[in-house]
Parts: sequence; structure tokens; C-alpha cells
Amino acid sequence: MFTTSQFATNNKAGIEALLTLANTAFASAERLAALNLNTARGILEDSVNTTKTLLGAKDVQELVALQSTLTQPSVEKAIAYSRSVYEIATQTQEEIAKIVEAQFSEANKTVATALDKAAKNAPAGSDVAVAAVKSAIAAASSAYDSLTKAARQVAEVTEANVAAATNATVKAVGSASSATAKARKAA
Repeated sequence: MFTTSQFATNNKAGIEALLTLANTAFASAERLAALNLNTARGILEDSVNTTKTLLGAKDVQELVALQSTLTQPSVEKAIAYSRSVYEIATQTQEEIAKIVEAQFSEANKTVATALDKAAKNAPAGSDVAVAAVKSAIAAASSAYDSLTKAARQVAEVTEANVAAATNATVKAVGSASSATAKARKAA
């Protein structure tokens, strides 16, 4: 059935896949850490600038006006941060899915090859058992393909919903800031 070299080859492929998964996870963690550090730096700088601006207000009306104008950029930055985190997570998930799919496909090929070899060397009458195993593998592959397609569709719908919610939030904050500014001018 299997030779020592086949086991070694399969183990090597498995180890390479695990290393690829580990590298993908580390790269994703590295990107998230960089994003978080840059975001924290930006928040600190914005906080200092906002505080200086607010302390420079001459009266209460100017203070209120400044607060509403300073809200919009903060919301936009928070949304940009969320988008970046979502992109990193999505890209990482896609890379991991590719690796898993490749491993699953390779495992199927290996099992199919082993079954073919076993069928050639099997005693008479074992055709039914070999056919049943092949059928089970085909059913598992079909189920995996269906689940993968469904997961991709869910990811696409989720991405569209996130984009729509983000755009709606930006518009709502922009409208609220505009309405506040108009109300102040009218008063």
C-alpha cells in the first residue's frame, strides 16, 4: 500500500502546510499590531490637537461649534480603522482557506490513489467495499465544496453589509454635523 517514501512525502507536505499557516497567522498579527500602533499614535496626536483647539475657544458657542466639527473626523477614522481590521481578517481567512483547500484536495488524491492500489491488490469480491469508500469520499468532497461555496457567499454578503453600514454611518454623522452647524447659524 504505502511506502516509507510516500509517508515521508505526505508528512513533509503536512509540515509545509503548517508552516504556511503559522506564517500567515504571524503576518496577520504583525499587520494588526502595526495598525493598532499607528492608530494609537494617531489618536494621541488627535487628542492633543483637539484639546488645544477646545482650550482656545473664546466662549461657549464656539466650544459647541468646535465639538461638532471635531466629531466627524473621529468617526471617519474609527470607520477607517474598522475597515482595515476587517480587511486584514478577511485576507487572512482567504489565505487560510486556500491552504486548507489545497491540503484537502491533496488528501483526497492520496486516498484515491491508495484506494486504486488497494483495489488492484484486493481479493475478489471486495469491489463493493472499495466502491463504497470511494462513494463516501466523493460525498465528503461534495459536501466540503458546498460548505466552501456557502461560506464564500456569506463572506460576500457580510462584506456588502459592512460597506453599506459604513457608508450609512458616515452619511448620518455628516448630516448630523451639518444640521448642528445650520442650527447654530440660525440661532
